[in-house]
Amino acid sequence: MQILVTGAAGFIGSHFALRHSQNHPDDSITVLDKLTYAADKSFLDPIADKIKFVEGDIADQELVKGIIEDNKINTIVNFAAETHVDNSIKEAAPFLQTNIIGTQNLVEVVKEHPEVLLLHISTDEVYGGLEDSDPSCTPKSALNPCNPYAASKAAGDFFVLAAVHTHGIRARITRCTNNFGPHQADEKFLPTIIRNALADKSIPVYGEGKQKRDWLYVTDHTDAVEKVLSDGKDGEIYLISADSERENIETAKVVLDKLGKSHDLIEFVEDRPGHDWRYALDSSNTKELGWSPQVSFEEGIERTVEWYRYK
Repeated sequence: MQILVTGAAGFIGSHFALRHSQNHPDDSITVLDKLTYAADKSFLDPIADKIKFVEGDIADQELVKGIIEDNKINTIVNFAAETHVDNSIKEAAPFLQTNIIGTQNLVEVVKEHPEVLLLHISTDEVYGGLEDSDPSCTPKSALNPCNPYAASKAAGDFFVLAAVHTHGIRARITRCTNNFGPHQADEKFLPTIIRNALADKSIPVYGEGKQKRDWLYVTDHTDAVEKVLSDGKDGEIYLISADSERENIETAKVVLDKLGKSHDLIEFVEDRPGHDWRYALDSSNTKELGWSPQVSFEEGIERTVEWYRYK
């Protein structure tokens, strides 16, 4: 495989690149990353001599085209994205540029190179918030994005699917629940809890912390992506989940207990606008490929806390 991994200096992308290099040592890996605030090239240091790193933007179509042709790329895994919901509420434009224009640029390049498979990484947030009584979302559930980040990801998904239908490109989409683990950007929920707790600072929790999220350890996500790459079908959407829903306040308390810190550090703050209540995915079609999550929430928290403690 001659693979291009976009966004591989970020959280999930770096774990994918590291794991893919370890499990597929004969594959050629090229990384394209814009190196925004959420990226850290040093995450890739263990495989620096095994990959080709290009600093750049997926919205730069000529750059992407050159990478594809110069490196004889036959597979693109697109992790590149703006993902922080709060940032999207403050300023949506960067999310449109990367998550929509950038994704469409990848589509345009693949249209010119129909032998290339595009695996586009999306999110459960495209479905919008669920009520407690709602069933888990399936690939056929209607999209109902409720914030600019989710809307931009949904739009990117639609452009990929439209190109499959209209132009016959080779493409697959994955949508995953909340990830956690080492390397995650500092502003995300779990890193914020861990960093603040280690410093004995207050931990901000939106509203009453009753919103529900399904937490998946990051390498379980990347393993699912590998399964979709190897055994998935073009034109399909694959859902990835841990079936480990819990309230945000419960998650915060688990981390504090791991660190031996008081729950009194929790500070409830004004809820963010349009905060989705619950996300849940039915990952049956990905499990049918032979994948299942291997790292429990408790074990994943232990690994994550230790990484932040000693990084």
